[in-house]
Amino acid sequence: MKPYLHNMFLRLIIVAVLFCSCASDLDFDQTKDLTLEPVIVANLTYFDVKASAFVDNGTEQNVFFDAKDFDVFRDSFFRDNLKKAEFNFEIENTISRAYIVGMVFLDENNQVMHDTEINVPAYVNTPNSVKHTDVFENQTLDLLKKAVKLEIRITMLAGTPLTADSSGNLKLRSGATLYFEIK
Repeated sequence: MKPYLHNMFLRLIIVAVLFCSCASDLDFDQTKDLTLEPVIVANLTYFDVKASAFVDNGTEQNVFFDAKDFDVFRDSFFRDNLKKAEFNFEIENTISRAYIVGMVFLDENNQVMHDTEINVPAYVNTPNSVKHTDVFENQTLDLLKKAVKLEIRITMLAGTPLTADSSGNLKLRSGATLYFEIK
């Protein structure tokens, strides 16, 4: 019977301690000053164009063009809370021709909001990778928020003629780092 009394006494002490806790007034007005600053990293766009794609029926095509919807800012959360954006581009060229890769952000009236041109040298048997970063803040960010379309233009520069059997690729990888401020 002694173990039973010890268990009962121990339980009574634990219950007494639980009821003797301290409490203070909480200041919920502090939440009015709360500012969240999340950072989101996401893929922007990607392509992998073979050298043979620049040849159509035996004729070299100097310009390759693609347009994509870019309606990220249709959502009011992005428009209202985005404070800074960084677009990072990396282009790898294994084709023996130089290129200019253009990224053009257009508004709903096809007016240019932002234009980036990246010079990519020709491949000469060594790794050939070009990196470029665009930073959008203040006025440039306001223009970017109006963009609804992204055009990618690839212009091939003069050099050794390409054929349908030419080797190599032009690859673009890009990402966006978005900085928010939520009050």
